[in-house]
Amino acid sequence: MKITSVECYLGDFITVKVNTDEGISGFGEAGLAYGNCWEAAFGQCQDFAKLVIGMDPFNTEEIWEHLHRHTFWGMGGGVVITSAMAAIDTACWDIKGKALKVPVYKLIGGKTNQKLRAYASQLQFGWTDLINQNQGQNLGLLYDPKDYYEVTKNAIRDGYDAIKVDPVFAPTDPNFSFAETWRTQGTHIRGCYRQHDLQRSVERIAACREAGGPDLDIIVEIHSLLDANTAADLGKALEPYRIMYYEEPTSPENASNFRHIKEKCNLPLATGERSYTRWGFRQFFEDRTLSVIQPDLCNTGGITETKKICDMAQVYDMGVQIHVCGGPIATAAALHVEAAIPNFTIHEEHNANLLNKFKAAGKYYYKPENGYYEVPELPGIGQEMSEEAMGNAKKKVVIE
Repeated sequence: MKITSVECYLGDFITVKVNTDEGISGFGEAGLAYGNCWEAAFGQCQDFAKLVIGMDPFNTEEIWEHLHRHTFWGMGGGVVITSAMAAIDTACWDIKGKALKVPVYKLIGGKTNQKLRAYASQLQFGWTDLINQNQGQNLGLLYDPKDYYEVTKNAIRDGYDAIKVDPVFAPTDPNFSFAETWRTQGTHIRGCYRQHDLQRSVERIAACREAGGPDLDIIVEIHSLLDANTAADLGKALEPYRIMYYEEPTSPENASNFRHIKEKCNLPLATGERSYTRWGFRQFFEDRTLSVIQPDLCNTGGITETKKICDMAQVYDMGVQIHVCGGPIATAAALHVEAAIPNFTIHEEHNANLLNKFKAAGKYYYKPENGYYEVPELPGIGQEMSEEAMGNAKKKVVIE
């Protein structure tokens, strides 16, 4: 089997369709549709597509190493590089599963988890009630602790017993947008977190705990918005609320900052969505600062690389929650890896998955039932782009 062409799509998500001379096609996704690398990932997918024409999609290790070592920028090249590698790699695994008529999880070890516990993610933007109110078009932003109480109840009604909240993302003053607040008051947010800001963050999490009671698991995410000292102060203040783990309390580029936070507060730490490949996670493994790693399969190199990262984490008894903040293909691919790994912790069900654009982007719509996912049993990753999504996206076809 040989790769004959690669279709690259720039729509609500950055996706590729890898075609073969046997009429089997596979789908993959680059995880940069949010933020400001959208066009870059689309272009990088085209650049790398040229390099895999004529290769055998079954040789995923060869293709991964070829893109990593023979492209000059592949080694240590950053997220734009590894997101394009991820898209192509995932598509190749999809082809293998379809050709062999088995789901991908059977090709990477089989199930160790029959179903996957999920959490309701990013509740600072609301959950089903608010999204339905906005007719499924967009997310809101919550300010008042009373709203954090209500949104927690909302997620619990949908069957979840775990949630994730960023208590920092919404500024204390609702009259400012986050972007404007960051521009005009960013030094206050990142450098010296004012006492009333810290107190408001604690009040928001306290409201979630009150709504959920003692059995609710609460993940606190900071999106790297705080410096290490401020993150440690907030973590210490959150200790009474039994936090499942404290995600991206500061930027992960300097791993020693996580050791500093760990020494100052007694919360389990997690990061990973902005760490790429095994090399990006190495120091976190070696100094054992993390309790949970969160590799984004669509940014860190695809199924091939993410499985290796998860296996490395098991050596250090670290749990894995794959970061999922993309399209339907990203979700499906993550489910297959999580089904296979013995150190799976929990699956991220992002509230963006409830939006109409997500539901319309895939051929199928998968969602948790009573807080648990079933793993797709169709051959390959069990997901494809919908005809509507492909028709509405900008398309580039690489044939040589």
